[in-house]
Amino acid sequence: MKMITKRGIFLWILCALFLIGIGFLTYSLVTEGANWVMKPYNHHVFSNGQLVAAGDVKDVNGVVLSSTEDGERVYNEDLDTRLATLHAVGDPMGFISTGAQTAFESQLVGYNIATGVYSIERYGSGNDVTLTIDSEINKIAYNALGDLKGTIAVANYKTGDIVCMVSTPSYDVNKMPSDLESNDKYEGVYINRFLTGLYTPGSTFKLVTSISALENIGSDVYNRTWNCDKVLEVDSVEEDNIICNASHGKLDFETALAKSCNSAYAELAIELGGEKLAKTVDGLGLTTPVVFDDNIKSSKGRFYLKGGEPATTVGWTGIGQGDTLVSPAAMLQLMCAIANDGNAVSFNLVEGFSDKAGKTLGIDFKQSSTPLMSADTASQMKTLMRNNVETQYGDGNYKGLNLCAKSGTAQIDNVDAHNTAWFVGFMDDPENPYAFVVVVKKGNSGSKTAGPMANKVLQAIVND
Repeated sequence: MKMITKRGIFLWILCALFLIGIGFLTYSLVTEGANWVMKPYNHHVFSNGQLVAAGDVKDVNGVVLSSTEDGERVYNEDLDTRLATLHAVGDPMGFISTGAQTAFESQLVGYNIATGVYSIERYGSGNDVTLTIDSEINKIAYNALGDLKGTIAVANYKTGDIVCMVSTPSYDVNKMPSDLESNDKYEGVYINRFLTGLYTPGSTFKLVTSISALENIGSDVYNRTWNCDKVLEVDSVEEDNIICNASHGKLDFETALAKSCNSAYAELAIELGGEKLAKTVDGLGLTTPVVFDDNIKSSKGRFYLKGGEPATTVGWTGIGQGDTLVSPAAMLQLMCAIANDGNAVSFNLVEGFSDKAGKTLGIDFKQSSTPLMSADTASQMKTLMRNNVETQYGDGNYKGLNLCAKSGTAQIDNVDAHNTAWFVGFMDDPENPYAFVVVVKKGNSGSKTAGPMANKVLQAIVND
């Protein structure tokens, strides 16, 4: 009888352990099932390290940018489309981590706990995704960049939809160059410069210094004047002098920004001090990643002032030189906020997902609106940036766009040919609420190199 009792207890223990094990496996399946499916050794999903089970990736107009056919990943038949959308779509091996095929691979495969990867067995691939980008606009941006390395991006500042996102250099995924890893022509080819590139902002940073002045000095800044004779002596050390791009003479706040006067803005930055500038930079989101569609984020910007730095360091920083680094995505977010009454709407690359039967799937990403500045500050910045175009860049060069903008030419190695060219801004037009950023490495001049590129893309959007 005792033996039967012991055996009974032992069986109860085994049953309990079995149930615990089943519970653990069920929990693991629910929480980790998607990760297990996406392992490279799963031949239902991957082949030779390439994701082959994903559904179609389409642009906003339904143009198929990549798809799965007969167990292989294929891309749009047009070469320019492949080149212009590479960094938005992604490469077959997943080296471009911010591409849709990698960032949303589990959604594209279509795994769910109830049916597993049934859609792959039935249709040969998983779910489809429609992106917010327009492949035709991307092609125009790609061709505008030409052989130069850089990025062009455009977003709807009311909805956050990314209309254009191009990074160069690119390469043809249908015919991978044999020297892709060794030729300087392809340097940084796996980098999406819009998201993960970090660049010295040059004079575009004067927008940040302007915002800091409006927030800390207030309306009195409009009563200030500065005198520029090209050389600003910060202290008794000649090497610390800040050199302007011209002798501007007497300037007020609005004219100083329009003429991008280094002397005036260095003095303004020194007056504000490193601590106030740093607070403004952080408040504008320039040192934090820009996150959109939950799965994609940009690099963090870098700003080193904290307060107490030498005046010459603060002065150079206030005009966008020095050690400051900014991601184009963060700068575009700032442009959207200025255009949208101080609020930055979160960016979207994905318009929606659907299964192979065409049914829309309820896969939603978090949407948010973040106030980066007051509506009053945004309104004043809009007026200042509009004045830049009217008095300096020329409305005739941007016909019909009602453009508000700022150029930047970041000096690298003190060699003009090595300058990083910037052009940022937005259209103050309720019918065309688009903000943009253009960054070109070794672009020489922001207004002369990056500005015309922005115009080509924006004109195509408006006149499509």
